[in-house]
Amino acid sequence: MTGAHAPRRPFSARRLAAVTAGLAALLALTLLGALLTGSTPLSFAEVRQGLFGSEPSRQAVILLDLRLPRVLLAALAGAALATAGAVFQAVLRNPLAEPYILGVSGGAALGAIAATAGLVAPFAGGLVTRPFGAFVGALVTIALLFRAAALRGRASSYSLLLVGVVINSFFSALILFLVTVADFTRFQGVLFWLAGSLSSPPGEVLLLLSGTLGVGLAILLPLGSSLNLLSQGEEVAGLLGLHVERVRLVALVTASLMTAAVVSFSGLIGFVGLMVPHLARLAFGPDHRLLLPAAALGGAAFLVAADALARTLTAPTELPVGIITAICGGPFFLWLYRKQGGTSYFD
Repeated sequence: MTGAHAPRRPFSARRLAAVTAGLAALLALTLLGALLTGSTPLSFAEVRQGLFGSEPSRQAVILLDLRLPRVLLAALAGAALATAGAVFQAVLRNPLAEPYILGVSGGAALGAIAATAGLVAPFAGGLVTRPFGAFVGALVTIALLFRAAALRGRASSYSLLLVGVVINSFFSALILFLVTVADFTRFQGVLFWLAGSLSSPPGEVLLLLSGTLGVGLAILLPLGSSLNLLSQGEEVAGLLGLHVERVRLVALVTASLMTAAVVSFSGLIGFVGLMVPHLARLAFGPDHRLLLPAAALGGAAFLVAADALARTLTAPTELPVGIITAICGGPFFLWLYRKQGGTSYFD
């Protein structure tokens, strides 16, 4: 049972603390497992020596310079995508809404590619140029979605999915066009990136992404009660005193910012925002005061585990993590669509 048909378990600070602590412990175990896993397996003793030892070693280099930054990037990206997915599902009242399926990730990718191609003037040392381009692309996609939805008054699951598919196809064509006409040396890894690629990022990237995630959560978590009302329908929420337009704008812009930050550094990683919020809703109920932090922690653990699998499944060759999430997410999407029968998730 999901959505409005799931049992309404009472929310309390004690339950929030218990769920958060449990998922944080799961994330910690997943992080440790990912640090041990790879084409060069490490023992727990080697991880401890690499983290706390005073003498540099080959294992310390693998752990601190390669594996730890990548694992942290996976955790940050998973948390951001899962939180954004939960927000899109609440605001659009659509079970299948998530950044990748709606085309928001594709728009962010196009903006990032445009910035890399030099269509956006570099600023702040160039570090935030690509995220800024991705953010603009994500916002343009949101505007296109709502414009298309306005043609029929209210967006249905079918219309949003159809528009998202068309937008994704159109943006993919534009990306290929930019890659073709621009300097190819600047896009040598673009195909791997478009499949969702996690690499060992510099510290500045981790700081920027963690800051974006922190700001996003600081804005969205206090909106939990408002998202609960909004997920019941705009008319009901308005009658209950909610400023619908303001909450919707803040939530969508914040979710788009988090998605853009992930896409600009990690490419197109799909279905995290679909699977994790839905599973969290099944486990903990639909209350967004609990659902949002659960989705963030669950998304972080899921993507860390998926990336560990991508690094080891065909070692020493690495798979893009987007392949792993798509293999999991495609069947999940079909199951969810069949389960809902094409109806609104919240009806």
